[in-house]
Amino acid sequence: MRSISLFCLLFLFLFQNSFGQVGFPYCEPFDGTTVQEATVFGGNARLIDGVLRLTENQTNQRGYVYIDIPFPSAFGIKASFEYFSYGGDVLRRADGISFFLFDADVPVFSPGGFGGSLGYAQKDNDPGLSRGYIGIGFDEFGNFGNTAENKVGGFAGAGTDLVPDAVVIRGPGNGTSGYAFLVGRKTMSTGNDGLNPGGQFPISSGGVGTQRVTDPNQPGYRKVFLELQPKPDKTGYFVTLRMMVTTAQGQPRMVTIFDRPYDFPAPKNLKIGFAASTGGFTNYHEIKNLVVEVSNDEALQEPKGVDFDEIASCEGQENTYFITDEQVVLPNENSVIRCLQFYASLEDIEEESEDICSQAKCREENRVLELPQGTFRAGDVGGDFTFFPNPGFADQQVTVFYTLTDSYGKSSSGNSMTLTIQESPEPISLRVTGDSESPEGELRLCQGEEVSLTGLGEEAYFRFEWYRNGELVEEAVQSFFIVSEAGEYQIVGYNRKNCPAKSNTIKVDYPEIPPIIITNPTVGCTPGQSVDVTTSISDFDLTSFDYLLRGQGLEYENEALKNVSISGVFELFVKFKDLECYNDSSQLEVIILDQPLEANFDFVVEGTDIKGDEEGGVFPDDPIQFTDLSDSRAVNWEWDFGDGASSNEKNPIHVFGKKGAFEVVLTIFDQYGCSQMVTKLVEITRSYRVMFPTGFTPLDGLNKTFVPKYKGIAELEFMIFNNWGELIFRTDDLMTEGWDGDLNGELLDAGFYFFKFNATAIDGEKVMEAGKFKLIR
Repeated sequence: MRSISLFCLLFLFLFQNSFGQVGFPYCEPFDGTTVQEATVFGGNARLIDGVLRLTENQTNQRGYVYIDIPFPSAFGIKASFEYFSYGGDVLRRADGISFFLFDADVPVFSPGGFGGSLGYAQKDNDPGLSRGYIGIGFDEFGNFGNTAENKVGGFAGAGTDLVPDAVVIRGPGNGTSGYAFLVGRKTMSTGNDGLNPGGQFPISSGGVGTQRVTDPNQPGYRKVFLELQPKPDKTGYFVTLRMMVTTAQGQPRMVTIFDRPYDFPAPKNLKIGFAASTGGFTNYHEIKNLVVEVSNDEALQEPKGVDFDEIASCEGQENTYFITDEQVVLPNENSVIRCLQFYASLEDIEEESEDICSQAKCREENRVLELPQGTFRAGDVGGDFTFFPNPGFADQQVTVFYTLTDSYGKSSSGNSMTLTIQESPEPISLRVTGDSESPEGELRLCQGEEVSLTGLGEEAYFRFEWYRNGELVEEAVQSFFIVSEAGEYQIVGYNRKNCPAKSNTIKVDYPEIPPIIITNPTVGCTPGQSVDVTTSISDFDLTSFDYLLRGQGLEYENEALKNVSISGVFELFVKFKDLECYNDSSQLEVIILDQPLEANFDFVVEGTDIKGDEEGGVFPDDPIQFTDLSDSRAVNWEWDFGDGASSNEKNPIHVFGKKGAFEVVLTIFDQYGCSQMVTKLVEITRSYRVMFPTGFTPLDGLNKTFVPKYKGIAELEFMIFNNWGELIFRTDDLMTEGWDGDLNGELLDAGFYFFKFNATAIDGEKVMEAGKFKLIR
């Protein structure tokens, strides 16, 4: 006789996670919207219309699926599945489907090259399936059985030529090495590499416009039966591959493709998978009704349970138990308890179903057993179960019978377990010591604080246990406990019959205040005006926190931080509103200017003292020199010239390029970002300038010609007349050197002469000037 210990629920949960293997038989119909947890698929593979579609009827598709469950290679494997390949190009359908096994200990699953490599072998520089053991390709297009794309070996004499409609076995490989061609059958041919006459069939069931064939009596149906039976010398397997194919209405037939040894020692554990691909040609590739089981079933033994008694249970509460793998006999290699089933008597135990898929799961109707004394309920996986004794059966016993099923689908013949129902104590109330009620919500404390918790109940308890976050606190055996660290706390009190009473849970938290981020000093640019320092505090939040600003002999709290009127360095403290402890302080600097900034500037035409009409006027193309005359505290300058242009120089030069009145704005900034601005008007009133001398001296070296000085003139006519009104000089040359006093080669007499100046300015304005001047000899 043996006993089962009573476990708390959380402890059980930790155990459950280590027993996640489902095992074999493994049945995956792919007929719904979900698959079992261990069924992993990727690439273009997806569930649709009751099948797993590995590729669409499109070019360059690639999909895969594998069962993420290791199985010992010592027992071999049997697998059966339906595949559907249809709807492709009329002459060449591509590429095909592969079945493969690979080393279960590979750290990361990685499919092989696609296209003609069918997700198993290497393809040029693309590596093959990670630690592949065997790959069987159902090759439509013809590239899995040749040496194209850097594959090793192929049908005799094929080289890189296509070998369509073939079933090909390739050997072990990893990365870009291996995956060698071993043997192949051309399903549309006869002879050594083909099938017996009359046995021929295409790998694909049809081309353009064809549909999925699921009826074995309809042409196009395909089902594969594969068995790898371990060889006695353990140097590999004997491979048997048969296919049910239908090429004539109502005449399904079984065709043997391979029945031969595979002489490669297998890794200790293997996993199974499929892949499919298309290239430049297309086909739908789908699989359905996958069944995977152990090949050497005769070598498997039934597990053996044991009879349990002296199992304690407590009335009126759910008791959780776990039968470990070590408590029973699991004779099959690497097997674990898959599940339990409960029965009221040995006679009720049902024989194992002949349906292999039924062996892969426990019957739902036997997972729960309701008796007058209470309810037994098996866990989802492993040897865990619960018993809830109904009230009124204290000091009585209940006996049930159970079977266990291992990860190979083998079930025990049946054993008993007897549980004694004991009286449960009333629940315990967990409170803060001295309080009359349990706290609502979590209990929040300041760092370093302690709190005493006490468990109170209506009866005598003979021992106590304290749990923090579901884990037993060693040596905590009193009805009270001093808490000094965060966690969820619970006390369990045991009565004289060792039945537990669990308390409510109190969560104790020591919340940490988020770091205070001071973005920059708080600056007041207006002397004597208070500032709002909260603008410098990142994530300032008065709904959750209290703030204290201390310094310069003053204190500001919460809203008062928005009205600080003195400069200096302050200490900022923050705390949660429901607690009394402030965090470590952070420094916050307040700067309020003593004097306001003053902005000013001046301007002239560069190289002159001209700044307006009084000095001769400013022209559109005149370069204007602006000079900053602002406060010496300025460190940055922003100029807006009023014509869309700007500058950040201290003393910029600007050409306006057109007439007009422009408001030039200078904004200065000090080191704290305080600013001040000033605006002045620059008037561009003149588009041209013409100045005439009052005389000239043709015999002197300085003023030898009479010529006006002008600017902004686009065209001109310059004429000189004598006292009788006779024209003696004329020019329209903008670069003229003027009149030198000569007429027909002779220097005229001294005296007064007259000029006319007709011109057009660059902006189109007409210019007409006339006057007299003196020739001096």
